[in-house]
Amino acid sequence: MDSTRDWRFLGSGASAWFDAPSMSAGAALVRRITTAQPDVDLRPGGLRVHLLQPDAELANSISAAAHELGLTADPSILQTMRLVIDSANPSSLMPFWQTVLGDPILSFRPTPSTPLSDRLHIDVVRTPDAVSAARAAIGQEPTGPYGVALTDTEGNVVDLVPGDRLTKDPSTADWQVLFAAMTYYSVGSPEKAAELASVVAGLADSAGLPLMVDIRPDGVTIDSGKDQWENGEGNARSDFVDLAARIQSAARDLKLTADLTRPRFIQLGLAAVDVPAVRAFWTAVLSYQPDPRQFLTDIFDPNRLNPVMFFQQTENHQHRNRIHIELLVPHDQATPRVEAAIAAGGRLITESTPSRHSLTDPEGNELDIVTFPQP
Repeated sequence: MDSTRDWRFLGSGASAWFDAPSMSAGAALVRRITTAQPDVDLRPGGLRVHLLQPDAELANSISAAAHELGLTADPSILQTMRLVIDSANPSSLMPFWQTVLGDPILSFRPTPSTPLSDRLHIDVVRTPDAVSAARAAIGQEPTGPYGVALTDTEGNVVDLVPGDRLTKDPSTADWQVLFAAMTYYSVGSPEKAAELASVVAGLADSAGLPLMVDIRPDGVTIDSGKDQWENGEGNARSDFVDLAARIQSAARDLKLTADLTRPRFIQLGLAAVDVPAVRAFWTAVLSYQPDPRQFLTDIFDPNRLNPVMFFQQTENHQHRNRIHIELLVPHDQATPRVEAAIAAGGRLITESTPSRHSLTDPEGNELDIVTFPQP
C-alpha cells in the first residue's frame, strides 16, 4: 500500500508511527495533515497516525509530510492490545460491558460452555456521575474490599471507580483525576483540534512534563498517564496543576468546552501465584516496561499507546483470574514476539495459521499474537 513502508495493518485501517524529538515536533505533523482527519495519538516521543479507511495516496502524502519535517517511521512500535471475554452467551454480557466500559478494547469469543468465574479483572475509572449512572443502569450494588466491584453474569469482575476533581480551584475545573489527570474538549473542526494539540504540545514541552494527546474527529483527550501528574521530583503535583490551568485557559481562549463525561481510565489486572514470573512474561511479549516504584506490580507501554497491566498475588491455583488477550502486531513482528514469549516462560499452544499464534503464560493465561497481511 505505501511505497515508504511506513504503514501497517492491524485489523482495521492502516497505522504508522513517526518518532519525534518533542511533542511540538509531532504537533507540526498534526497541523500538516489536518484535512485528512486521521486519528492521531500524540506522545512525547512521537505520534501514531491511524487511517480508518486504507488509502494509499493519503498514506503516502502523510509519510511525505512526516519525512519533510524530519520525522522517522518506526513500524515496530505499532501494536494493539485487545481483551477478549470467553463466554457461552456473549450477547447476554454485552449490555453490562457497554454500560460500564463502552470501549473497543473489549470483544467477545463464544465458547461451548460457561467459563470459570473470576476470569478477568478490569479497573475502570470514570466521573462520579458516570459511575452512579452505570450502577443504576446495571441495577447492582457494588461489592468487594473497596466497595466498587461489579460482576457480570459469568463472574467477570470490574472495579468501577469514581474519580475526583484535580483541584477545587476554578482554574482546573475541566480536569479530573481518574488515576490519570485527564480532560476532554469537544472541537467543531479538525483545524480547531490541530490548533489545540499544538498549543498543548508547546505548553507541555515548556513545562518539561509529558502528556498524551489523543486527537479524534469529535474531540481531543489530554491525559497525564497513570499517576504521572503527581510523580517526579520536587513540586511535581503543583507543577502539573499549573500546566493543567494553562491548558484550560488556552482551550477556553479557543472557545472550546470540556465534556466531563468523556474521559475514562482503563487498566487490566491479572492474579497470579508467581507474580514475578507472570509479570516477566507479559513485560517481554508486550514490549512493556515495569513501573519503577517498588510497591507496584504495574507494567506499561513505554509509548503510552496501550493499557497498563497490574498483577495481584493469589494463593489459589484453581480460581485465579484468567484472561485472554489478542495482541495485534505488524506482520513482520510476529516471530520476534513469539520468540520473546517463549524465552520468558510462555508455551506455544497452536499455530493454526501463519497470522495467529496462540500461547499461554507460565500460569495458563492465553495470548493470541495476530497479524494481518500487508497488501
